[in-house]
Amino acid sequence: MKPDRKKLLERARNGEERALFNRALDLGEAVLTSGVTQLTGFYDPYRAGLIISLSKALPGLAATPAGGYKGAERVCLALHPVGVEPLWTDYDFALIAIKGNFERAGVKYRDVQGALMGLGLKREKFGDIRLSDGEAQVVTTGDVAPYVAANLNKVGRVRVVVEITTCEGLRPPEHPFKEIKATVSSLRLDSVAAACFSTSRSKIVRDIEAEQLSVNWQVCSDPATPVGEGDTISARGRGRAVVAGVKGPLKSGRMGVVINKYV
Repeated sequence: MKPDRKKLLERARNGEERALFNRALDLGEAVLTSGVTQLTGFYDPYRAGLIISLSKALPGLAATPAGGYKGAERVCLALHPVGVEPLWTDYDFALIAIKGNFERAGVKYRDVQGALMGLGLKREKFGDIRLSDGEAQVVTTGDVAPYVAANLNKVGRVRVVVEITTCEGLRPPEHPFKEIKATVSSLRLDSVAAACFSTSRSKIVRDIEAEQLSVNWQVCSDPATPVGEGDTISARGRGRAVVAGVKGPLKSGRMGVVINKYV
């Protein structure tokens, strides 16, 4: 029995999620018809969670995430019949090592991502980007890696050399952060984000309303969105921070927050 696609698509909150659900349902239906494992692209935790939830609504279908190494943030999902666990080789992971004088040129994560997308790759074609010691490591798949190796010769103004290797031995990277202790009037997104990114509340409200902020990888356009301990706040052009702790209300009536701002 085919799933009720129309009913499942009603879960989508917007056009982007609807397109994501349609792609996942196409793959899921192919699995249920053929019994052959299918792979999604690489997705952030929020979107990966949506696909896993959707898979549970299709009897006989399961979704198993992997990102090339333990603790990966971005993962692809193997959609497979229940009881038929995917093999590591099913994911066909490959690691791209992009080497250049990054430190001298001040190359950042977004520069590497931009260079890859400048080749015509969509964001879901590659997973985590790990940048350190003059090298960017990018998790992708065996069909994408040769294309990058053949076509990527610059990141920003820095000339690069690209090598293809395996993900074997990769460990979760360390994320250096700056601890910020602040007090806020409330645990609304606009108040906490202004403290996270050391800017005014009015400026951060404009960014939120322009849909430039995400909470736990979900875009938010409402400044009054509640946030709490453990939430990850990302702002386009400003970076990412985690609400590490909340205290209060204090005697002043304000809330105390401890923020880990990635540097």
